[in-house]
Amino acid sequence: MVPTLRRRPRGRVWPWAIATLVALSACAPSKPDPTKQDAPQPGVSLSVPPDTPRVPTPPAVPLTQEGIASWYGPGFHGKKTTSGTVYDQHGMTAAHQTLPLGSSVEVTNLTNGKSVTVLINDRGPFVKNRVIDLSYAAARAVDIIRPGTAPVRVDVVDTGGYPLTAIPERLDYTLQVGAFSDLDKARKLKARLESRHDRPVVIESHEGYYRVRLGTFSGEEAAREYGTRLSQEGLPVVLVEVWPPAAGW
Repeated sequence: MVPTLRRRPRGRVWPWAIATLVALSACAPSKPDPTKQDAPQPGVSLSVPPDTPRVPTPPAVPLTQEGIASWYGPGFHGKKTTSGTVYDQHGMTAAHQTLPLGSSVEVTNLTNGKSVTVLINDRGPFVKNRVIDLSYAAARAVDIIRPGTAPVRVDVVDTGGYPLTAIPERLDYTLQVGAFSDLDKARKLKARLESRHDRPVVIESHEGYYRVRLGTFSGEEAAREYGTRLSQEGLPVVLVEVWPPAAGW
């Protein structure tokens, strides 16, 4: 259910961390931040959310979505979700295509009225006309295991810290290609990218490190294709969700 290239939202101003750890410079903090590397390694990496608690944030307005729910279980148990956490089929979690990872929703089975609250920690479902993929335990709680699918209503109860006013229709992406403790190194990479690519390149400062990011892409496929080109240049490419997305806000 999880695609080969995974990604995580970076927030309005706070990028999400990279799952693939690389060597940090001597000035790195005692608890390494995996988004920070002075010696980039080529290839496409997975980004994950930071290990910090979030204050529950109810939506500014009621956010509801109706559609078909499905579920996934044993075949994915123990594997990493898009958020970087390990999928536990016995946990109350779910996959959604656009809601922020770390948000929570109440899912109501419209055929029997049973409800369950789940944490969004994965992306999916990747089947047309389905709106959410429940864990095995969550699907069992609302009696979806045997039929496999069911019409549901999804009500957002916690936005994960984001000021949502609508459920995003799609997500935008940017490509992170480096993170440095030395600003000069970030500037050199920025100049190199600008000489080879016609996409805007920015340097974002975060906790003393400088992240180099290229472009904004409307949709994962376009970002994935461009990321492949960058990885062929020997760059460590990380697909990062941009928040807020352009559509649905």
